Amino acid sequence: MTVRAAILGTGMIGEVHRRAALLAGAEVVGAMASTPERSVEVAARWGTAPVSLEDLAVLAPDVVHVCSPNGVHAEHVEAAVAAGAHVICEKPLAVGVDAAEWLARLAEGRVATVPFVYRFHPLVREIRARVVAGEFGRWQLLHGSYLQDWLLSPSATSWRVDSAAGGPSRAFADIGSHWCDLMEFVTGERIESVTAATAITVPERAGGKVDTEDAATVVFRTVSGVLGSVTVSQVAAGRKNRLWFEFDGASRSAVFDQENPETVWLGSEASAEILARDPGRGSGEQRRLSSLPPGHVQGYAQCFENFVADTYAVIGGEHRDGLPTFADGVRSARIVDAVIESARSGQWVAVKEES
Repeated sequence: MTVRAAILGTGMIGEVHRRAALLAGAEVVGAMASTPERSVEVAARWGTAPVSLEDLAVLAPDVVHVCSPNGVHAEHVEAAVAAGAHVICEKPLAVGVDAAEWLARLAEGRVATVPFVYRFHPLVREIRARVVAGEFGRWQLLHGSYLQDWLLSPSATSWRVDSAAGGPSRAFADIGSHWCDLMEFVTGERIESVTAATAITVPERAGGKVDTEDAATVVFRTVSGVLGSVTVSQVAAGRKNRLWFEFDGASRSAVFDQENPETVWLGSEASAEILARDPGRGSGEQRRLSSLPPGHVQGYAQCFENFVADTYAVIGGEHRDGLPTFADGVRSARIVDAVIESARSGQWVAVKEES
């Protein structure tokens, strides 16, 4: 089956979605940009048709990729579902828990996924398989960071800086959400409560005053009582996209750095080793997701390609392990909401669980 895909939002991430869709064998049948004029321009470049939300019902795509600013995700997902399509929606799924929960209910019965794509690094799956096998023992400490510098300069800005378009949290909702999803996915732990602090380090940017955080530090406890922490920043000079974690267990520890994803560090009391990605060794999922030979670096692009390919496979009736769904998007929204509340109140805040 050739999947017919429409893409709403044609900026950088829309281009990433389009490439992954084409590599997965899809036909991109429509594109919608920020204005009708821009839609015509981008559609011509992409070799597809310009569309509006109203066109989706007639176009009847199999799947809609929602790659637009956070503040319009709810409207765009609703239009996709009304057109009978499956949905891939960029994170955060929605601005606020209530909207995210509503979208998850709306999309019930559809394949509805959120691109927490760092799950698709082969060595992330290798660590997870070893966790499931009991190799690490009881967790002692879960910690890490996600650092970028793309907003270091006061002249740098985007729609994400504006809370009206991006939501009340920026750095944590944008990249902290990835770290928390990855931590829960790999370790099997769930964050129960958080205490958080945020900072606006560049109070004015091109376009006016800033009302969303540049950096955040979050301390958390999991349901089983494990302590953890994560620091995120979009103003860390020289750090382009450094998602890093160390998960320390009673028997072993694991370290992963997204900027150097071909190896992981595994430590024990007696030794430490560097494990390299190898499609001929390790867990089944590590081997499945290794599309290149050893020494040929896989990175973010291959993660995204595997995520979209797995989503399309599920649309076609197959099963894929570890595919992040709207339920994971709701989970992320609940963690973000707790972080916002804690940063405002200075108190520990419980993460809402499903009612």
